[in-house]
Amino acid sequence: MATPKRDDSLTSYRWEGKDKSGKIVRGELRAASPTVVRTALRRQGILATRVSKQTFSGRGKVTDKDITLFTRQMATMMKSGVPLLQSFDIVGKGASNPALSRLVASIKTDVETGSALNQAFRKFPLHFDNLYCNLVEAGEQAGILDQLLDRLATYKEKTQAIIAKIKSALFYPISVLVVAFIVTAVIMIFVVPQFKKVFTSFGADLPGPTLIVMAISDYFVEYWYIIFGAIGGGLYAFFYFWKRSEKMQIVMDRLALRLPIFGEVFRKATLARWSRTLSTMFAAGVPLVEALDSVGGAAGNHIYREATKRIKAEVSTGSSLTVAMQNAAVFPNMAIQMISIGEESGQIDAMSGKVADFYEAEVDDAVSRLSSLMEPMIMVVLGVLIGGIIIAMYLPIFKLGAVV
Repeated sequence: MATPKRDDSLTSYRWEGKDKSGKIVRGELRAASPTVVRTALRRQGILATRVSKQTFSGRGKVTDKDITLFTRQMATMMKSGVPLLQSFDIVGKGASNPALSRLVASIKTDVETGSALNQAFRKFPLHFDNLYCNLVEAGEQAGILDQLLDRLATYKEKTQAIIAKIKSALFYPISVLVVAFIVTAVIMIFVVPQFKKVFTSFGADLPGPTLIVMAISDYFVEYWYIIFGAIGGGLYAFFYFWKRSEKMQIVMDRLALRLPIFGEVFRKATLARWSRTLSTMFAAGVPLVEALDSVGGAAGNHIYREATKRIKAEVSTGSSLTVAMQNAAVFPNMAIQMISIGEESGQIDAMSGKVADFYEAEVDDAVSRLSSLMEPMIMVVLGVLIGGIIIAMYLPIFKLGAVV
């Protein structure tokens, strides 16, 4: 029987009905409309009682961690000899996230109707990027899908670990500064005005620091809604345009690499992702020029994305990868030398993997150092800010005590 041809215009539908024996059965089917679903089920002797469009919104969201776990589970089962469709059943039924279960069921339906696995994944670009789909396609063509899924799972686990470390490095100082701002605002709005009433009854000249704090407090009390609104609106606008404006993303990527203290961590994390992607793609048998397409996008930084485009252009014209990386002028000497050894020995995948391991360890150490460095710095900032306000408000009381 001919293999059904995949049609991207078809939609996934969930259905429920009764078979010839009256037993309630459920399932999913790709079709052009609910009417087509009912007709197809009738031919199978099933009377459909409910047909609804398959959606992935609501009742949970598929996260990158879910996709990583899904990839690891699929790789484990396929390496154990479990058939592909049965693996989908096991993963889908065992998923704690309903959205992931629905996603897996839709992919399984596509594969059942004759689609290649990589084609089924390409229908969901928000969850499966080009790198993921290209590696799955390479695994299908070479008959080593289980090995490629294992490499993909390892790649995604390593990448997520790097991202988690960067977030942990930023979370502590940002959270402390937010708390410091809230505490300062509460003091300015509720505490300082009470001191002001007491000082007004003194009828004496107040020290300069006290007058400054009281003036700031008056501004907070009168315009607190504008201050909080401006900060909230500014943050919303910033993240809104950051996600949607390519120019702003380019500016922020450049700025991230130039930040004091944090810039070096971002650079090492980018190098780790760049090297890890190159290692994964090359080990999968993807030609170097094609692999560089995915490597640039996976780096997650505009500077390295543009540098990778230049590297690809030079490699396409016959230059070695080492020379092209040197010309890009954004890669450290250690990474270039390691890749050079890999080119000479024919083990680019192994050497780029070692480069990734090195920079992942560097990021880990840098985050640990940052944590120990930021703690005293934050304590100093909080001490100067909160302590300065308290001292300014108690200066008149000390002055009055000295006079008495």
